[in-house]
Amino acid sequence: MHRSRFGLISFVLVAGLCLQVAAQGDPLARARAIHKQSPLIDGHNDYPWALRGIDPGRDLAKADITRPVPSLMTDIPRLRQGGMGAQFWSVYIPATMQGKEAVRATLEQIDIVHRMTKRWPETFELALTAADIERAFKAGRIGSLIGMEGGHSIDSSLAALRMMYSLGARYMTLTHSANLPWADASTDTAVLGGLSKFGEEVVREMNRMGMLVDLSHVSADTMADALRVSAAPVIFSHSSARAICNVPRNVPDNVLRMVTKNGGVVMVTFVPGFISQAVADYGTKLTAQTQALRAEFPTNEAYVNAGLERWRAQNPEPKATLSQVADHIDHIRKVAGIDHIGLGGDFDGITQVVVGLEDVSTYPALTAELIKRGYTDDDIRKILGLNVLRVMKQAERVAASLQKTRQPSSATIEMLDKKIS
Repeated sequence: MHRSRFGLISFVLVAGLCLQVAAQGDPLARARAIHKQSPLIDGHNDYPWALRGIDPGRDLAKADITRPVPSLMTDIPRLRQGGMGAQFWSVYIPATMQGKEAVRATLEQIDIVHRMTKRWPETFELALTAADIERAFKAGRIGSLIGMEGGHSIDSSLAALRMMYSLGARYMTLTHSANLPWADASTDTAVLGGLSKFGEEVVREMNRMGMLVDLSHVSADTMADALRVSAAPVIFSHSSARAICNVPRNVPDNVLRMVTKNGGVVMVTFVPGFISQAVADYGTKLTAQTQALRAEFPTNEAYVNAGLERWRAQNPEPKATLSQVADHIDHIRKVAGIDHIGLGGDFDGITQVVVGLEDVSTYPALTAELIKRGYTDDDIRKILGLNVLRVMKQAERVAASLQKTRQPSSATIEMLDKKIS
């Protein structure tokens, strides 16, 4: 009897050791193990807007993500498969929405995130602090944070900014695709040369509250101005390295070096046109071809579409790859350092995907690629989420300090930007 028990114990120990050895030899198994040990915090997912598109009433019952949803890149089974520890849910609204319409739509998007966490409390937990993320992860839930994508959401009002924070918003991307009266965007013609005086006050007020300053989408000059003004570390919630893919949405090397000094994090995105130069160049050529056809056939959309179809058939579209995403991580590590890298997939905000990173289930595949490239487990934990947790904790400390000496700002854009407005 004792021998049988001893033999069973020996078998279990040997089997466990074999599994550990197998995990060490298998990058994907090792990747999944790391994801269980340390939270993966993704900087940007557009599911709330994708839901708005599926159903104008934003009825969560009509988009039940407890089961696979093939029309989306995000659902709970795939989030679990991907080892998600926390997610910044983007409460995106398009830059075409302005003024009161923008504020209202942003509130509706924030409401979606709150209702998600209440409808599926066994999976999601609203997170407002770094400690909330850590607690949710230990409990087996996905910390759910709110990120506003574009300063047009506040209609140039610091009071609106504060109310968004009170409702849970923990970062704001200073611009989206179009300039604001107080900040230049990367994909618009520069007007201000960065931030206006009011734009600087927006950054200071975000620091005072503890809201992360997100510099994805902004111009390089706006990046530099915000890094100069911010007393807390900044983030790029979904951007990659401009030296690898030369598009305005990516971060140039001089700014990467500024991020190192600031203590911030660049969260590498999976947008094909920001990852692959070939994909970016193809997009430029496609745009030029579209404009040429519309100039030739201004009143005949059918001719334009037929011409574009023939052009695409003659010019197959290139694909971005998982390996190229890892190249961006390599470059940011080289220029800024391992402490300044994160991940921001932009799932459900993109129409094309990186081969190998098609949805939220695929993060372990990228982790496995980093393992193959010689990244240590500690390096990977930093990239997955520890760097972001550090930034959040520092932003919280800065806010606590500032609140001892600064009251909420009563400044207005009319007051600070008289010459501009």
